[in-house]
Amino acid sequence: AVKATKIGAFDFIEKPLSIDRVLSVVDHAIKISGLKKNNRELRQQSEKNYIMVPGKSKAFSEIESLIENCAQSNTRVFIWGEHGTGKEIIARKIHVKSSRKNAPFVAVNCAAIPQTLIESELFGFRKGAFTGALQDRKGKFEIADTGTIFLDEVADMSLQAQAKVLRVLEEMQVERVGGVQPVEIDVRVIAATNKNLQEEVKKGNFREDLFYRLSVFPIELPPLRQRKEDIPD
Repeated sequence: AVKATKIGAFDFIEKPLSIDRVLSVVDHAIKISGLKKNNRELRQQSEKNYIMVPGKSKAFSEIESLIENCAQSNTRVFIWGEHGTGKEIIARKIHVKSSRKNAPFVAVNCAAIPQTLIESELFGFRKGAFTGALQDRKGKFEIADTGTIFLDEVADMSLQAQAKVLRVLEEMQVERVGGVQPVEIDVRVIAATNKNLQEEVKKGNFREDLFYRLSVFPIELPPLRQRKEDIPD
């Protein structure tokens, strides 16, 4: 029974058979199957909103080549580009082409989350950790487990939050706010920003050690004005 379950059996039923038990298991299996189907359909619909229009420029060909080169690995990717150059579209393309494509892709806009809440958003919290924490809640890193987390506008994180993200990357564990037990995670990290992180490091606004942890595989996205031959497409 254990071996069968490990290789994909939904459940097992012991003899002598109970009709109620059989009906209950079959009903549960059908519901789970339906949820998985709905999840796949929603994911496909979501992906249609993020289309990368193929261009003819040399710059675009180089970007496509970089996506192919990094997609199948677990290498951390750092995407730099101005607003509107398609950083999230590139991140999703990498995820879809990776071995993690059937796992979650979780996008986090670090600039849109108040600094007082970013830790609980990224790492989750335990019930009673602060006023309003009425139940345990997973953070974005846990939700993205076995998949990909996309940290957009990463340069806008506070130094305190940066230190905690660095620790997560080093240990592949998260500790919820108010928690004491670390949670193991398996997640690929793709980060992006429109700022020059090397300049931010020099100014003391961004941790140098975190910069090197994130920028293992850098991709720079040129704006459309630098690849005008792609405008008709």
